[in-house]
Amino acid sequence: MTNHLFEGLARAAEPEAPWLHLPDGTTWTYGDMVERSARMARALTKLGLKPGDRVAAQIEKSPEALILYLGTVRAGGAFLPLNTGYTPAEIDYFIGDAQPALFVVDPAARDALMPTAASHGARVETLDRNGSGSLAKLADEEAADTFSDVPRGPDDLAAILYTSGTTGRSKGAMTTHDNLLSNARALAECWHFTRDDRLIHALPIFHTHGLFVATNTVLVSGASMIFQAKFDAGDVLAAMPRATSLMGVPTFYVRLLQHPGLTREATAHMRLFVSGSAPLLAETHRAFEAKTGHRILERYGMTETNMITSNPYEGDRVPGAVGFPLPGIRVRVADPETGAPIPEGEVGMIEVKGPNVFSGYWRMPEKTKAEFRDDGFFVTGDLGKIDERGYVHIVGRGKDLVISGGYNVYPKEIEAEIDAMPGVHESAVIGVPHADFGEGVTAVVVREKGASIDEATVLAALSGRLAKFKQPKRVLFVDELPRNTMGKVQKNALRERYADLYAPKVG
Repeated sequence: MTNHLFEGLARAAEPEAPWLHLPDGTTWTYGDMVERSARMARALTKLGLKPGDRVAAQIEKSPEALILYLGTVRAGGAFLPLNTGYTPAEIDYFIGDAQPALFVVDPAARDALMPTAASHGARVETLDRNGSGSLAKLADEEAADTFSDVPRGPDDLAAILYTSGTTGRSKGAMTTHDNLLSNARALAECWHFTRDDRLIHALPIFHTHGLFVATNTVLVSGASMIFQAKFDAGDVLAAMPRATSLMGVPTFYVRLLQHPGLTREATAHMRLFVSGSAPLLAETHRAFEAKTGHRILERYGMTETNMITSNPYEGDRVPGAVGFPLPGIRVRVADPETGAPIPEGEVGMIEVKGPNVFSGYWRMPEKTKAEFRDDGFFVTGDLGKIDERGYVHIVGRGKDLVISGGYNVYPKEIEAEIDAMPGVHESAVIGVPHADFGEGVTAVVVREKGASIDEATVLAALSGRLAKFKQPKRVLFVDELPRNTMGKVQKNALRERYADLYAPKVG
């Protein structure tokens, strides 16, 4: 048996071919990647890592952080990346739940995190943004040519990624070797990645988008990355003349549109712009095409499933749609309660089945069972529909569904109407407790800079376009919507903020 994931990712590698183009002008080849990850894997095994053990990492983005991921895979472990913004109190939950054998931290955070690691029996090593630290030192001392990959099969655990935990306790999604490899191959095929591609990598790597979608797709196709520690619109634009592709979140494209350097000439060498992790406004899609001539390719996925659908590389990339199922993946829309099929064009629960779907939630067998239908389809929690052309459309999270006066209200339908109004930058529609209706439909709006649109104007514009039960009872204005690190609007935070909006006034 081979190491299924690493052998599959490295198969296209030519030792002298470039893998990473670094900001200081140096290049790491695929040969460097193989050697460095072997050294890292050997260091991990010398530290006592056994097949199936977890390696948790809360570290800054660096080339060595990618090497830690690959080294963990080669050593037979399961990689557990943690958001660099998590506090020690939050980290305590993840370390206590996952029980990693090793916890890799930034040297500056070592003292603060040592008590947490010690209380849960995890060894602590360090790695900083410059590739230095105790773990890097150990890896540098190892000989790469004496390491043999630890055999792991398609169904063995490769990674655990914790869900964002917007409702209740965060869950560890267990991702297997073949979940990751099959998805990388499907994306490389659909997006036409080859060894000639250079991807601008400006995403964080504690999330499935930057760590798996971007990194694994590059590896499996033998392409290379222009490595950037974080997103900066100017840096991304400066890299475009020597790049072919960019994977980003909607915020990337909004920031690029605000930069005076975004022109057709600046993007002339690029062949592909991909967006994901949060819904891309149709307005952003159209504005980007108007400025550059490029149509952003939007795709859809989640922590538990990797990528599920994609707009076509060749064909109509529909604003507001997330395209068709990837090869080997089945998608259906079902009644949220019964699982019964729903007619074409009607809204229901999106369910998915395929080699991309995770093996379950870490140490939560009952929760895992509850999220799968008897025929093996995973219930995503996303509401959507499939149109007459087969395009999948996401309407919103099931938990974001508003039930007002007994009627189902889908926020995205109302948001689309509001977002199209002059003076509106973006909006979020939520349900807030209401004594008469159960939930009151409530719109939270961000104005365009300098705009004076008010509540009365929005309500008047909607009155003739939406059924009465869908119309917001209030329109509130804010400077910006709360978002997580990947750009997703945190509607739970808005629901908490305005929980008492319709409460009876006392006194």
